[in-house]
Amino acid sequence: MQLKPINQQVVVVVGASSGIGRETALRFAKGGAKVVVSARSQSGLESLVKEITDFGGEAIAVVADVEHFEQVKAIADKTVDYFGRLDTWVHVPAIGLFANFDNTTPEEFKHVIDVSLMGQVYGAMAALPHLKREGRGALIHVSSMEARRSLPYQSAYSSAKHGVDGFIDAMRLELIHDKWPISVTSIKPAVINTPFWNNGLTKLGVQPAGVPPYYDPRLVANAILHAAEHPTRDLLVGDVAKILDVLHRISPQLTDTLLLLVGFQFQRSSGVPKSEDDPNNFYEPVPEHDRVDGDYGHLVIPSISDFIEQNPPLQWQGCFILKRKMVESDSECIVEE
Repeated sequence: MQLKPINQQVVVVVGASSGIGRETALRFAKGGAKVVVSARSQSGLESLVKEITDFGGEAIAVVADVEHFEQVKAIADKTVDYFGRLDTWVHVPAIGLFANFDNTTPEEFKHVIDVSLMGQVYGAMAALPHLKREGRGALIHVSSMEARRSLPYQSAYSSAKHGVDGFIDAMRLELIHDKWPISVTSIKPAVINTPFWNNGLTKLGVQPAGVPPYYDPRLVANAILHAAEHPTRDLLVGDVAKILDVLHRISPQLTDTLLLLVGFQFQRSSGVPKSEDDPNNFYEPVPEHDRVDGDYGHLVIPSISDFIEQNPPLQWQGCFILKRKMVESDSECIVEE
């Protein structure tokens, strides 16, 4: 499966007004891709398109709410109408609800599913016909480490992310079976410093916070751009995402114990009072949050595993050292992209 270089691609980034999506759109445009950006926030999209065109990039905006399939389909259709084709579809949008499960209404739970799961489904449904017509391409879905391990106070969000990986795995197998050269990638970040924590609807009495450490949204953008050129099944971003994934596979009970120690306390740790009625993007965008970074930059740390993955010479050096230690084994050291 051969994907085009980024500077030859037409890329759609859905959920581009803030956070990971905004940084990703900027990076694609700086790499020479033609970019279509979409979100609910018209002001956020307008400022993003201006930023892109100011440095010589090419972008158009389509305002859409991913809860509605026809609006998502319109993103793909307008992309092809304007640029003539679609090469990569990046789907980011999700909304957060921070509350005990028994303090969540059926309507609230369903709304999270409609945006954070069904929106992803609609994105794939809208993009696939155009990717098939082009004969190749990439579907890149931003999921979460919560697709592997649910967290307290986030039952709806965790359910949506588990569902995203469920439909992606089935769809990928179908495409492989039918011999379509379309790459399908699930990006699973750890806690990322974006306005997601500002935007969430909370019933905790305080502004939600992630369980630290936080990672830079630019790490996730790096992973997305990598997947746009190199067919990749899954990418976990942030050392903690990888550690938590392994720990949960080894012992779910041990993971429960760890989350009982940190999962409740740290999600309330911002200390900033916030009620259910304070501004959030659960139903409407919050224009003042149309930025890449959130409020927890002081808690951001580097990710060693991502640094190594993004620097192939370091991988080969580690592989060489490992092979020297396996002189009595038939094992091979293989570095995959």
